[in-house]
Amino acid sequence: MEEKEIKAGAKRINPFFVPYGTPHGTPPFGRFTLHDVEEAMVEGMRREKENIENMFSDPAEPTFDNTLAREDTNKPKGYYGLLERVSNVFFNLLSAEGNDEMQALAQKMSPLLTKHANDIRLDRRMFDRIKKIKEHHRPLNPEENTLLQEAYDGAVRSGALLDDTGKQRFRELTEEANRLSLQFSQNLLNATKRFKLYLKDEKDISGLPETVCEAAAALAHEEGKDGWIVTLDAPSYGPFMMYSDRRDLRRKLCEAKSSLCTEGDESNINICKRLVNLRREMVQLLGYPSYADYVMAYRMASSAENVYKLLNELIDSYKPTAIKEYDAIVKLAKQKEGEDFELMPWDLAYYSHKLQVQRYNLDPEMLRPYFEMKNVVKGVFGLATKLYGITFKENKDIPVYHPDVRPYEVYDQDGSYLAVLFVDFFPRKGKREGAWMTDYQGQWIDNDGTNVRPHVSLVMNFSKPTDTKPALLRLGEVETFLHEFGHALHGIFANTRFESLSGTNVWWDFVELPSQFMENYAIEKEFLRTFAFHHETHEPIPESLIQRIRTSRNYGVASACLRQVSFGLLDMAYYTQKDTFSSDIKSFEKEAMKKAVIGPQLPQACMTTQFSHIMSGGYAAGYYSYKWAEVLATDAFSVFLHNGIFDKKTAQRFRDCILSKGGTEHPMTLYKNFRGHEPTIEAMLRRDGIDMQYRDRGDK
Repeated sequence: MEEKEIKAGAKRINPFFVPYGTPHGTPPFGRFTLHDVEEAMVEGMRREKENIENMFSDPAEPTFDNTLAREDTNKPKGYYGLLERVSNVFFNLLSAEGNDEMQALAQKMSPLLTKHANDIRLDRRMFDRIKKIKEHHRPLNPEENTLLQEAYDGAVRSGALLDDTGKQRFRELTEEANRLSLQFSQNLLNATKRFKLYLKDEKDISGLPETVCEAAAALAHEEGKDGWIVTLDAPSYGPFMMYSDRRDLRRKLCEAKSSLCTEGDESNINICKRLVNLRREMVQLLGYPSYADYVMAYRMASSAENVYKLLNELIDSYKPTAIKEYDAIVKLAKQKEGEDFELMPWDLAYYSHKLQVQRYNLDPEMLRPYFEMKNVVKGVFGLATKLYGITFKENKDIPVYHPDVRPYEVYDQDGSYLAVLFVDFFPRKGKREGAWMTDYQGQWIDNDGTNVRPHVSLVMNFSKPTDTKPALLRLGEVETFLHEFGHALHGIFANTRFESLSGTNVWWDFVELPSQFMENYAIEKEFLRTFAFHHETHEPIPESLIQRIRTSRNYGVASACLRQVSFGLLDMAYYTQKDTFSSDIKSFEKEAMKKAVIGPQLPQACMTTQFSHIMSGGYAAGYYSYKWAEVLATDAFSVFLHNGIFDKKTAQRFRDCILSKGGTEHPMTLYKNFRGHEPTIEAMLRRDGIDMQYRDRGDK
């Protein structure tokens, strides 16, 4: 059925079948139903198949323009782009505003979508066209060459050269993996949201600051209850573990958090085992020894050996300091509780916080009054204005999917329109944990020269406002905002011809560079002075507090590094498997992480069953990317420290060389275009106060 026939014959037109009629063509939130979503997905798959068959039946010789450019630069017109548009909307909403009905539709449609993608990827006719173009194409520019090479490699890596038996098995594996990834996420969301710690007596909130108590009371009020509620969402869980004097309640909360999805109907134990084996078998069909070998072909690290080299180098450099950090916490705990006291995981945040206060006279609650949400937004947006000259204008005519979401138009320094930015700050039922950047529309340049601008979304879970106070953030939440905003800038500044190479469509161990780069601003005095004003007195944050922030910036830095490294080790342990994985998840996990773990571990604790990054989030054999990119980010920021943290010339070079280029060239080429040379670990070690120990070992 053609679009005009759908319009003529239907009493109600599916909003996805017609121009949205919204500002900048943003999604028509509030105007579509789940039936519309399902109908549009089915129709989108039909249109894509028809488009591809039309291409195959075209008697003209395959060329770059009639094969690859055709697919990548005409998406919003005619039959193009419907499936991508509706899928972006639906799966983004599933993470940010999901419910049981959406989960059911996702389970129904995901196998169909995977089959559809396999039908395209496994079609030998497509590979033959790409191969012919590669062998006989006209001279191409670097971006075109990148697209061609990725299309060729992508076809091979997606099974196009397998025989019929291999293709059938590949289909079965990918469809099952897709279904289980979705089930993993749904189990984790349901288990996280289901847990609630109800507190009824004043003694239950002993030690909790006023802001934490008010937030917990607000959660109880939302459920029509008296008292307080603590959940496993970060703004609730983290402060409780840091401040609560009730060791028994800290233990209860810690045990619930650390053992999520390990038993019952929401157990992810068998799902994780199966996902590891599915991915291993999938790539072994393609000739790779392990999933990590498959992944590293398109990573800066290039091999599992190089990943382990980085992780082991970090262990050697940071572990001695991490042991000292841990021993200092143990010492303080014993001073307060007696020499027989055994520090357990539910005690770590509590006594670590007390030691930080003792050493630096700095409590995170001292900073909250200066980090009012609306001022933090002004500060972060203002930072982009200072660096790049861009401005943000809220446009309430842009539809949103929840009243909490704020939509902004972003304009370049010359006043031209750059992007739409959706910002969604607070936790709620149906929103998964964490913080992430995504997009509803990427950027590309159409064949008629139109630069189609992106629709970028930031989704976070920050401290909510209460009846008596506005949303007041912790410094860690400010850092998270800066991190995700770095991803957003990567999308906003995208300026490439092809959408599949634009914005954050880069190699996985390069994608965290812009985000981790932005985190560096969180403790810079010049930046804090632009927005950190007391929410009641409007006084600027005192110089003494800024100095304490900076002095204490490396408190626990080695322990935090080892925590990230331990996750990287666990990830690599799973995905370097060459044989069927059948080990006990919990014992395997503890063995994999032990080199980077200090202190006692709970026997029931299991990171794997809640490790969304590597099970359902695209970071399988890639979690090391955070530390890899941190090396890049710290090295890049050192240029700003030298030239001035708001230096516009340096910022413009960063934008031109990295933020606007997407994945159009090899990431190391892009980095060297900005920095002038490859990065070294020196800047990160120096920032973290580790450099002298590193040099003393002679491993420079």
